[in-house]
Amino acid sequence: MKVALRLYDFSVNAALRAQPDVWYTLQKKKGSIMNTSIYVNYPEKSPCYSTIQAAIDSIPDDNMENVTVYVAPGVYRERLIIRKPYMTLEGEDADTTVIVYGHYALEPHPDGRKRGTFRSYSVLVDTHDFTGKNLTIQNDAGAGKVVGQALALYMDGDRCALYHCRLLGCQDTLFTGPLPEKEVEPGGFTGPKEFAPRVVGRQYYKDCYIQGDVDYVFGCATAYFENCEFFTRNRFENKPIENPRDAADRCYGYVTAASTFKDQEYGYIMDHCRFTSDCPANTVYLGRPWRQYAQTILLHCELGAHIKTEGWMDWKKPHETIRYAEFESFGPGAAPDKRADFSSQLSAKEAAHFTKEKVLGDWNI
Repeated sequence: MKVALRLYDFSVNAALRAQPDVWYTLQKKKGSIMNTSIYVNYPEKSPCYSTIQAAIDSIPDDNMENVTVYVAPGVYRERLIIRKPYMTLEGEDADTTVIVYGHYALEPHPDGRKRGTFRSYSVLVDTHDFTGKNLTIQNDAGAGKVVGQALALYMDGDRCALYHCRLLGCQDTLFTGPLPEKEVEPGGFTGPKEFAPRVVGRQYYKDCYIQGDVDYVFGCATAYFENCEFFTRNRFENKPIENPRDAADRCYGYVTAASTFKDQEYGYIMDHCRFTSDCPANTVYLGRPWRQYAQTILLHCELGAHIKTEGWMDWKKPHETIRYAEFESFGPGAAPDKRADFSSQLSAKEAAHFTKEKVLGDWNI
């Protein structure tokens, strides 16, 4: 099957959105208008549901108005599928409102095959205009060397945002869809969006904590991360490095694995973020390219000592196409004069091309 690639048109419906009364009337004719609040485990509130998925399912498929699902503190062992637009999922606090599941890539699937990466998610967001607030989303399947990839969040849509959330996992914690145009091996993209058009949307992450070890932020989206923390877990915690000089020869992990499309102006932008870890010094790469046009840009980021001196790994991709750059990185892991020769250090003028306003376009957040 040939997959159609479409880049999101940031100007679509801009004129209509500037006329709220006209916009509202058109949406009312097209589908349901639902301006309400829904509750999970708040017995004094109404309507109230005992599971998050039941609350989500109560929203009409053709919903056209903002709906907020308020989730009470607790551990919810649920696998969520979110396909309702204009929805906010909001907890009281990320430390106390936890959504967790434990599927993994090497797990036998009922269809007789392995489950694979893209059927392992704990939460799937397959819609536009979704917001998550004050939540932990976790995949607790375990270490990648045992279970393979295990997604906590599969996010694929335009104008999707997370605020004050924690994403916890090991290998492949956060997938920022869409998928690349073609898989490397047959069946590699088996999952909910395998045959869907590749539509590049905009995603925004603010004040989030993202944890993993290998490629734990990956995908094709245009994604802006602001004031987030990327914590790389020590996957070799039982195998300490006795000689610090040996650290350069051992890789403990990769933070990002972008797969930006060729004609896509923006990939991953990390702005005023922190890269932390319990790994030894000089053992973790900032990123490697899942596909050859990968773009990851760091602006004013604090880098811990765990970051490798060269910063980036090429994963055998052409150096002339991968796009890795930093602007004013600081901390013990910042080494602008020793970075890989296929990466660059931006000037102030060049960095100004990657502001939130320019990257996210007409999405006013």
